[in-house]
Amino acid sequence: MTQYEYTLDELSRLIDHTNLHAYASAKDMKKLCDEAKKYHFRMVAINQVQSKLCYNELKDTDIDIGAAISFPLGQTTVESKLFDIKNAIDNGANEIDYVINITEVKNGNFDYIKDEMEQIVRVCHEDNVLIKVIFENAYLTKDEIKHVAQIAKEVKPDFIKTSTGFGPSGAKVEDVKLMKSVVGDDVSVKAAGGIRNSDDFLAMISAGADRIGASSGIPIINAIKKRMQDENVDTIKIDRDYKKNMK
Repeated sequence: MTQYEYTLDELSRLIDHTNLHAYASAKDMKKLCDEAKKYHFRMVAINQVQSKLCYNELKDTDIDIGAAISFPLGQTTVESKLFDIKNAIDNGANEIDYVINITEVKNGNFDYIKDEMEQIVRVCHEDNVLIKVIFENAYLTKDEIKHVAQIAKEVKPDFIKTSTGFGPSGAKVEDVKLMKSVVGDDVSVKAAGGIRNSDDFLAMISAGADRIGASSGIPIINAIKKRMQDENVDTIKIDRDYKKNMK
């Protein structure tokens, strides 16, 4: 276990500021982007169709545009996912979060999962786009989580991710630890779904997450800021089994 120190800005940069609602309007997207700029979040996590709008709002900043692909079910063909990914990139997305084909995991067809992941990772990395693989752990057994994580360790996407936030449950500390125990420092882990307060946020980081997807990023960061002011400190110390990774 190693203790790492994080400034408030470094903690903000771990957050993917999220609005994936079907009813999100252009006004909502502009608000999301304005909030991301104010708090210096790492990315806005959006549905693919919002990529160009958010790109235009954020093109002069260091905040990424993250498009969700085959969201939230994952039940589209590899060809469909690749088309949507290329379209999102063409419209300004520079991060992709895609959902694996959960049915094929349940079928035990891990060759399909590996081929899908290899094709998507290749396309994204050719365009220097960061790629995250969403497992949706609520539907998987622990053995299935480990099996897909082992595939990711071989294929090397940038991140594996716990959840969409639309399943029956979201991120769990034990799942983050399990995923990280398989991939180690070869692949980063993103925790997402149901992370609404600063204690849960910090627990996910301690468990090994290097990115947090949340629609509650603002109250989380405000709570940590108040804590730091009350304690008169410039950093938050977090114990981790894995190295600090800010990518």
